[in-house]
Formats: sequence, C-alpha cells, structure tokens
Amino acid sequence: MGQQQLLLVILVTIIVGIATVVAINTFSSASESANQDAVRNDMATIAASAQGYFIKPAMLGGGANSFAAITFANITFAADSISGDGLTAYNANGTYVISGRSATDFDLNATTSSNPDIEFTATVTQDNMSVPTLVP
Repeated sequence: MGQQQLLLVILVTIIVGIATVVAINTFSSASESANQDAVRNDMATIAASAQGYFIKPAMLGGGANSFAAITFANITFAADSISGDGLTAYNANGTYVISGRSATDFDLNATTSSNPDIEFTATVTQDNMSVPTLVP
C-alpha cells in the first residue's frame, strides 16, 4: 500500500508540474497579445491626434493642412517621455517613431515593449490610417 501511495504522489506532482508550465506559457502568450493590442490602440490614438493637428490652423499650434512639422511635442499622446527632436515617444506599451513626414502624410512605426522584435508600421493621412501590419 505504501508504494502505491508514493507512486500516486509522484504522478500527481508530475501532473501539477506540467499544468503549471502550460499555465505559464498561456499567460505569457496572452500578455504579449495584450501588449500588441495596446500598441495598435496607441497608434490609432496618435493618428487621430495627428489628424486634429493637420486641420488646426498654424496660429492655434496646428499644421495648417500639413504634416511636415508634426512631432510628439505638438500632438496629444500619453507618453512617458519624448526624445529631444520630438520624433520618438516612449510609454509602457512600446516605442513610437514618426518618420517620412510630408505635407500629406507621415509614417508611424511602433515597437512593442514585450518583444522588441515585433514592430508595426502605418501611414497616416489627413483622413485615414493604414492598418498596422506586423514587420517580420
């Protein structure tokens, strides 16, 4: 009877260990997915704020129908910090970079904080933002 109980305890320990590993992997995957969703949401927020900047007259601090001078310093975005040139912003979700500025559009690149290898890119125009895509 003692050997059966010992084998049962070992079997239960192995099953609990496997279940713990599966739970940790599932949580990690869900956490990374949530971070990617948060980055996409931040990109939509940046695009909406940039479009507001685009239509606002220069006298009121806007772009006067141009994205040529857009920076994170002149749009509304909840960033923890902004680079000196105003083209890079950081928050808990990731890093966001404005590039390719022109009068009609600009590119927005984002890198997730959970995995620096995951990057999204979008082009923002006066009335549209391309769907962010994953860059391999």
